[in-house]
This record gives sequence, C-alpha cells and structure tokens, in this order.
Amino acid sequence: MQEDPSLLILFLTLIFLLILSGFFSGSETGMMAANKIKLRNLSKKSKTSAKRALDLLKRPDQLLSAILVGNNFANILASALVTIMMLNYFGGNVVLGSVILTIIILIFSEITPKTMAAIKPESFATRSSFILKILVYVFKPLIFLTNFLSKQILKIFKLDAKDATLNENLNTEELKTLLEESGDLIPKQYRKMLSSVLGMEELIVEDIMIPTSEIIGIDINQDYVEATKIIESTEYTRLPVFQDTIDNMIGILHLKDSYSFLDKLNQGEIRDIKEILQKTYFVSQSTLLMKQLREFLASNQSIALVVDEYGEIEGLISVEDIFKEITGKFGGDKEELEKNLLN
Repeated sequence: MQEDPSLLILFLTLIFLLILSGFFSGSETGMMAANKIKLRNLSKKSKTSAKRALDLLKRPDQLLSAILVGNNFANILASALVTIMMLNYFGGNVVLGSVILTIIILIFSEITPKTMAAIKPESFATRSSFILKILVYVFKPLIFLTNFLSKQILKIFKLDAKDATLNENLNTEELKTLLEESGDLIPKQYRKMLSSVLGMEELIVEDIMIPTSEIIGIDINQDYVEATKIIESTEYTRLPVFQDTIDNMIGILHLKDSYSFLDKLNQGEIRDIKEILQKTYFVSQSTLLMKQLREFLASNQSIALVVDEYGEIEGLISVEDIFKEITGKFGGDKEELEKNLLN
C-alpha cells in the first residue's frame, strides 16, 4: 500500500519542527550554563564561534527572547500539524495526538537536548551561536516588542535585565569556594597558595611581623666573630644594625656590603659603618599587608621596622615575610611541599 504523500510531508515537517525545538531547548541551556571564562579562553585562541557566543551573552534578554520565540513557534506549529494529521488521517482523536506529541516533545525536544547541553554547555553555545545570531537579527522587531513589555513587568518587581551581567563578578569568599571546588584541575598546593593570597586582604602588618624579641640583627657592640655568624646564617638579604637594643637603630645592612661592614667592625671604625648602612624604613603596624607590599615595591625597600601609634618599635617585616605568608604558610616544610609536588 502506497503511503499518502501529503501525510508523508506532514510527518517530515513534524520531525523537522521537533528537531528545531530540540535545537532551541539545547541552545538555551548551553548558552545559559556556558562558563564565560572558558569561552573567553577559547576566544583568545581566535575561535570566532566563542567570540560570537560571548557577544550574544552580553544581552541575555535579547538572546532568550530569540530562543523562546523560535522554540514556541516550532512547538505551536508542531501541535497544529498533529491536529491536522489526527483530524484528516486518524479519526479525529486530537486528545490522543496531543498526549503523544507532549511525550515526544518532552523526551526528544526538551529533556534529551537540555541534558546534552548541560554536559557540554560550551560546545553547544559555540556551535549554536551562528544560527542564534541570525535569529536575533531576524526577530529583532518582535524581540524589541516582547522585551519592552517584559521590562515593564520587571519594573513592578524592581528588577533590571542588565543586572544579570553583575552575576559574573565574584567576591573573595566566592573565589575561595571556586578554588576549593576546582578539584584536581588545580594542584592542592597551588589552591592553598591562591587561597592564601585572597585571604591577605584581611591581614595587617601586625599579623605577620617578627616581634622585637625575635628580631635577628647585629649589635655593633658584638665582636667580629658573632657578627660573622649572624650574617652567614641569615636567610634575609638585609639585617638591622643597632647599638645595645633594637630601639637604638643605626641602619640596615645589605649583605652585599657585609665584607666592608665586617672589615670596619673588626677595625673598630664604628663611625664609618654608618656610611655603609641604608636608612631605616618604618611602617605602621596597622597597615594592610597588601598595601605594605605595594609600598615596598614602590619605594624599592624590602625590610622595615614596625612601629605602633606612639612610635615605639614593635617588630620587623620584610618582603620575604610577605612572600612566606603566601607560599610558606601552606607549603609546610620542604618534605611536605615536595610530597605535594610529586602527587
């Protein structure tokens, strides 16, 4: 028995509309779920489709309008075709046709494409961007009208579609959470290091400074041998030089000048020592740590004495201490750091 050509055409058209509906459903999920950071990385690699997707996402209201107009058009036309088919070829059982169409749309045009898009959103977003951009242009008058009416309704709820772009900005706590949930994508030691950097905005100089009782420096009243031991054992490139106590500072010794310093110290030329030393740099104990790091770089300094509001010396801080706060605090000892690197 030869099949009626008109019925065949209706079936093929219906299949096409279901595929079109699935495309719009998958594109909606793909576009909205796509990671913009990944899309930006793809766009930097000269991938035109990623740039196009990012451009579409700049106006999510227009994008959604185009997708929904197309999706509703496909679904409504499919429903009309099923009604025609049921009336002309299947005894007029329109309700049965509607039930069957609903199940088919849910499975093949909604759930399946949306699930696929949720698994690989960037792939869906880039591949569908070309057609979606054309549709945004074609449906522009209709999109303008629907968006205008939608904006009036949003105003009732004190909402603005442009505020959707603000969701891209993450605060410090959200960035920390993102790092914690990155899993194996970022090695553990690097996650902790980055988390430490993010947490530094809350720290001040007083939090990590070396207190006066623990400051390693050179007392010019010490003999040559003791001063040499201190210089050879220090991990810093600069050392404070004082007389009797840290409160009586003379200056800062850079280790590149240690030979001249030790020579003059050995000869008892105390007055000439001051010419070798750098001026003492003082900072407030309440200065934010990141601000202090910027000040160190701007002033070409790497070590400073920390003073309180009365000008009393409370401790010492260096660029090395700040870097240790970033790397050493979570790196643990050398063995643990090597263990993390191997893992």
